[in-house]
Amino acid sequence: MLPIAAQISNLFCKIPGRTYLLLAIVIFATANSVLRKLTELGANHLIDGRNPISFCNVLFAGNLCAVLVLILIYGKQWTPQTLRQLSWSDWVGLSGVALLSGALAPALTFMALDLTMVNNVILIGRIEPPLILALSVLILRERVNPWVVAGAVFSFIGVILTLLIPEPGEKMLEMGMGFNLGKGELMAAGGAISLAVSTVISKVKLRQISLAIFTIFRTGTGLVVFFVIVFKLFGPSHFMDVFAPFVWQWMILYGALIVVGGQLCWFQGLKKTGASDVSLASSFSPIAGILAAYLILGEVPTLPQYIGGSIIILGIILNQIGVQKKTAHFH
Repeated sequence: MLPIAAQISNLFCKIPGRTYLLLAIVIFATANSVLRKLTELGANHLIDGRNPISFCNVLFAGNLCAVLVLILIYGKQWTPQTLRQLSWSDWVGLSGVALLSGALAPALTFMALDLTMVNNVILIGRIEPPLILALSVLILRERVNPWVVAGAVFSFIGVILTLLIPEPGEKMLEMGMGFNLGKGELMAAGGAISLAVSTVISKVKLRQISLAIFTIFRTGTGLVVFFVIVFKLFGPSHFMDVFAPFVWQWMILYGALIVVGGQLCWFQGLKKTGASDVSLASSFSPIAGILAAYLILGEVPTLPQYIGGSIIILGIILNQIGVQKKTAHFH
């Protein structure tokens, strides 16, 4: 009779890789809506007139919880021997990815959520795959088939149309165009660009670095950098409520389930599946995100989001055709 821990481990090992990928996509897709819901909850439980679940507090406390959980899971792999195996170039690459995907991208996304609709953040975030493709072709000289290129172009057009098409009854701006482009949309785009650049750096520099070192270093460095920048810009009073019990009862759940749970499911899925499965799972992300915004926040998509989202989905379908053709070619 195996110990209970071993039985649980065997049970998780039997779960198909596609299931892990889909779980990760669902978790990531609901993250923005859950985050907005938590800030609304905090607004109903003010501390001396302040919202204790501010975006800064969520990012700091959530990532701190995530670092603690990751250390519990992977801490034993952080040995002097494994660290000495990393070159100076590896540490530079790790630092770049940590700053972009661990600090800058989340901060921009969180600020975008404070300024615009969740659906806008989700759809504008779809510029990330076309940017990764373009950078991979230009910098890494990767070869891609026409279907994948067409999918990326359509996805990018869908994002642009989401911003360009005015909502019914909306007045045109002085520029003569119906730009739905404000600070929130720009920050969402900035977050997506940061993630795209960090992904390309990861492809070039971090392929041989263990998951344990990568996840802890990225999350921990992002946490420290974010704290230092906010501390310098706004002072210590900005984090006055970060250790309030009300904040932490939600942040433990958010950090463990959303931040760590999503990452672990995603990386476990990557180990057990191929590129086509990963691409297929990722294609459900915008649909799952918009559905989550509707179910959790009651946020109904606008006309520009319907039109732009439909073209993005067409781009995703074209991309899937390209991925399947590429996979079939290799087999």
